[in-house]
Amino acid sequence: MAEETKNPARDIPIGLIGSMIITTVLYCLTALTLSMMQPYTSIDPNAAFALAFRDRAGWKWAQYVISLGSLKGMTTVLLVNAVGQARYVTHIARTHMIPPWFAKVSKKTGTPIHATIVMFLASAIVAFFSGLDVLANLLSISTLFIFMLVAVALLVRRYYVTGYTDIKSLRYFQAFLALILLSSGATAYYWATHDGWLGYVVTIPVWFLSTLLLAVVLPQARKPQTWGCPLVPWLPSLSILINIFLLASIDKLSFIRFAVWTHLKLIYYLFVGLHASYDVASNTVIEESCTEEGKNSNVKSEFLMQI
Repeated sequence: MAEETKNPARDIPIGLIGSMIITTVLYCLTALTLSMMQPYTSIDPNAAFALAFRDRAGWKWAQYVISLGSLKGMTTVLLVNAVGQARYVTHIARTHMIPPWFAKVSKKTGTPIHATIVMFLASAIVAFFSGLDVLANLLSISTLFIFMLVAVALLVRRYYVTGYTDIKSLRYFQAFLALILLSSGATAYYWATHDGWLGYVVTIPVWFLSTLLLAVVLPQARKPQTWGCPLVPWLPSLSILINIFLLASIDKLSFIRFAVWTHLKLIYYLFVGLHASYDVASNTVIEESCTEEGKNSNVKSEFLMQI
């Protein structure tokens, strides 16, 4: 979305943080309202608000308004996901990992028209032939896994710079990051397989000490120029812990589906996408080199003409 924003360095962080704050407040207020209308043990998970207003408040008309709002909300989420997916596909197509036809941008609207249409159709077909619980679990795994990887990538970007970070600092960083990941995974595994609390006495302090040592021992190799994630490494490390912890609540069959799809994509990337993107990168370097040589030749010609 940065290409369609006038000032992405300023507007995108404001939009993301602002929307998350508003959404979080609204979710908390709605949950508080629902729990005050009836005991939380009697909440119907299939139509919580509609039935609460109908049975508890006696407002039968409200259930239709709430149902209509829920339908509109789901439609909005689908549209937002389709917009995001189309942008992902566009950037992937620009590297030629998939046909560059998907990267075509409409001159009239400035949006990726081909990618948008294809993703809309693909999403509709998958949704029509798949169960909601299957799609929800796959989406949850994908989202949590991506969020965890983003947090890891943020730590790598802040603490490692090629040619600047020395070997000793790199080894320390790798050790601390491994401890953060292992302690987070151990915490999630213990929660999923045990009922006690004894395991947390080991895993949580290991996570805390690993993050503390990363913050104290290693200086950050890169600082953001305009805007960056605050409270590094605490916030990314906490994100890793929470996302891995939430992954432990998803059933085994969903992980199998996720693993199958991931392996298929990796096979495609290794045998097709990697070579295609490498060729594009090589051609780009050659074109930039030729352009630079052309500029130098023009400057030299102008200089000789002046002489």
